[in-house]
Amino acid sequence: MRLLDPKNDYVFKRLFAVAPHLLTALINAIRSEDEPLEVIEVLNPRIDPEDLAGKFIVLDVLAKDCHGRRINVEMQVKRFDPWSARSTYYLASALTKQITSGESYADLKPVIGIHLLDFEIFTEPQQFSQAHWCFEMRDRWQPATKLGAELELNIIELGKADRLHSALAQSLAAWVTFFEHWSEESAMSQLSYPPVQQALDMLKDLSADAETRHRAMVRERALHDEATLIQAAEQRGEQRGEQRGEQRGEQKGLQNALTRMVASGIPEAQARSILGL
Repeated sequence: MRLLDPKNDYVFKRLFAVAPHLLTALINAIRSEDEPLEVIEVLNPRIDPEDLAGKFIVLDVLAKDCHGRRINVEMQVKRFDPWSARSTYYLASALTKQITSGESYADLKPVIGIHLLDFEIFTEPQQFSQAHWCFEMRDRWQPATKLGAELELNIIELGKADRLHSALAQSLAAWVTFFEHWSEESAMSQLSYPPVQQALDMLKDLSADAETRHRAMVRERALHDEATLIQAAEQRGEQRGEQRGEQRGEQKGLQNALTRMVASGIPEAQARSILGL
């Protein structure tokens, strides 16, 4: 049986929205340097039919821990710019939507974002050796000084993390192997980390269900259509830019020709008539 891809965001949400203990294990593996947390509730467990075919929708998992903190976990397989603006916007939305007008800011609970990327976003040479990034509100000149804990965004570049496998903590390395090598029996059989083995068993059950396979295919097609639409829009923008550039080039050439003709003694009105200006 061919297993479904756990990086498909529909499959990802089916795995983790119904299993808070697995979501907890994934979060703690990524935030291994922080105090462990425990997910007590998934706030958006539903997946409506329109979400599957909806373009420009990310099927995220929004959870709450015992301290009321919100943890937003997303699987993203395609990069669409402006990526950072979109990610920051949704993270901030999870913070601001906690209170309404007139309520106290003291009621706001920190928001932790975890974005698993099936693409690389940091590609400068000095960034090749790091796959886990954590962004917080810190001072530029004294990074040890943090403004507060309200916003935190963790990014895992899965492909890069797979290449840096030996440098990862054991639990995170196991999750990276799951997401990158789920279909390779030899790789998966070597994993002894219980949460990943449980996730693999759940993935097998989901893959055996015809309705789940169909919905995963619908979701994959929607993501493909989304990428096609964006690519087409970018191409149209490039074509318009080229056309405007050609027009500006023609106008500049005509203006230069006009200047030269007038300088040679041809009356400007006659020169403009000759050039069709």
